[in-house]
Amino acid sequence: MRKIPNHGTLRMTKVAYPLGLCVGLFIYVAYIKWHRASAAQAFFTIAGAASGARWTQQAFSSPDSATHSHEVFYGIMFDAGSTGTRIHVFQFARPPGETPTLTHETFKALKPGLSAYADDVEKSAQGIQELLNVAKQHIPYDFWKATPLVLKATAGLRLLPGEKAQKLLQKVKEVFKASPFLVGDDCVSIMNGTDEGVSAWITVNFLTGSLKTPGSSSVGMLDLGGGSTQITFLPRVEGTLQASPPGHLTALQMFNKTYKLYSYSYLGLGLMSARLAILGGVEGKPAEDDKELVSPCLSPWFRGEWEHAEVTYRISGQKAAGLYELCASRVSEILRNKVHRTEEAQHVDFYAFSYYYDLAASFGLIDAEEGGSLVVGDFETAAKYVCRTLETRPPSSPFACMDLTYISLLLHELGFPRDKVLKLARKIDNVETSWALGAIFHYIDSLKRQKVPAL
Repeated sequence: MRKIPNHGTLRMTKVAYPLGLCVGLFIYVAYIKWHRASAAQAFFTIAGAASGARWTQQAFSSPDSATHSHEVFYGIMFDAGSTGTRIHVFQFARPPGETPTLTHETFKALKPGLSAYADDVEKSAQGIQELLNVAKQHIPYDFWKATPLVLKATAGLRLLPGEKAQKLLQKVKEVFKASPFLVGDDCVSIMNGTDEGVSAWITVNFLTGSLKTPGSSSVGMLDLGGGSTQITFLPRVEGTLQASPPGHLTALQMFNKTYKLYSYSYLGLGLMSARLAILGGVEGKPAEDDKELVSPCLSPWFRGEWEHAEVTYRISGQKAAGLYELCASRVSEILRNKVHRTEEAQHVDFYAFSYYYDLAASFGLIDAEEGGSLVVGDFETAAKYVCRTLETRPPSSPFACMDLTYISLLLHELGFPRDKVLKLARKIDNVETSWALGAIFHYIDSLKRQKVPAL
C-alpha cells in the first residue's frame, strides 16, 4: 500500500532547519562578541608620553576566575651617576583595584659614568646600548612598546659645564628614540636634589607598604651622599608646614592623592664636600699647600707623617686628649646656620641610607650585610672612641674621626635627639633602597593620570 506523504512533517522540517541555522548563527555571533569583549578587557590602556603614544598593558588571568587577573607592567630607569651608569628593569603586578607591587628587578652597572664622555659624546652610546640590550632580554617582546624608558642623571652631569651636559643628554635621547621602548620628550634629565630625596621617599614607603595601606603612617628618609644630603618626610603637624623655610615643602601626587612633603637637599653638605670644607679646602679648587689641609679631625696617620699629627693636635695649645671636642668645634663651624631644624622629625620613623649605612657598618654599629637599627647617640659614642684612640690604634680610614663626628652633629642639627632610633638598610625585601624605584614608579603613575585616548 502506498504511504501518503505527511505534509505537516514536511512543513515542520522546512521551518526547523532554517530556524536551527539562525539559532546556531546567533550563538556563534554572541560567542565572538563575548570573546572580543573579554580580550579587550585583558588590556589596560595608559596615556603615553607627551608625543601621545598609547601605552597598553596586558593582563594575565588565572584559569579559575577572571577576578584574579593582574595587570602586569614594566619600567626602565637609568641612573647616570658620577662613577657609573646603572640600569634598573622593574616588573610590577597590580591586582584589580589595588596598589601595584614590585615582582622583580634586574640590575646592571657599567663604568665609567656618562660624564667621562664629555669630550667624546659618541662613545657614550655604546654603553647605553649595552644596557638597553639587558632590558630587551628581561622584558617580553609584547611589552616593549608599552614600557617607559627614562634616564636621570645626578652629581656627575650636574658638575659638567651646561653645554657638555646637554650634548651628552641629547646623545642618550637619540639612542633611546631608536629603541623599541616607550620614550617621551622628558625621557632624559638631570635630577635636582629635591627630586632625588622625594624619589627615595617613594621607594622606602612603597617597599614598606606605607603607600599601599590607606591611613598608615609613612616613614621618613635620610640620605647622605658625597656632595649633598637629603631629608624627606610627610609632616602631620600643621606647625611644621607653617614654620618650614621657602623651598622646604614640595607637593607629590601619587595614586590620586596629593602628599605635601617636607623635603630639602643640602648641596655641599654631603660627606665628601664636608671633608673638604672641614680640611679648609674650597670646592673645585685644589689646595696650594698641603698644610692648608690640616684639621683637628684628621688622623695623625694620614699619609704616614707624624709631623702632620703634631700640627693637627697642637691647636691653641691643646693636646690630643681633646681631639673630639676640637673636631666637633670645627664641624660646628661648617654646619652653623646651614641646616634647618624641624621639631617634628624626632617623632617620625626614619630610614637612613648611603654613607650613614656605610659608616655605621664600618664601625660595627650595624651588621654590614643585613643592616639594622641604632640610636643617633651611637654615632657620637663611636666618634669619641675613634678620636680618642687615634694615636694608639689607627683606624682603617684617616678620616674616621672626622666622618663620625660630622654625621653625629649633622643629625643633631637636623633635629634628632641622641635617643632617636634610626633604621639603616641597603635593601628592603631584597630590593635596593635607591631613588630609582621611586622615580620610575612616580613617572609611571604620572602617565596613568594623563587622559586615556579612546580605543
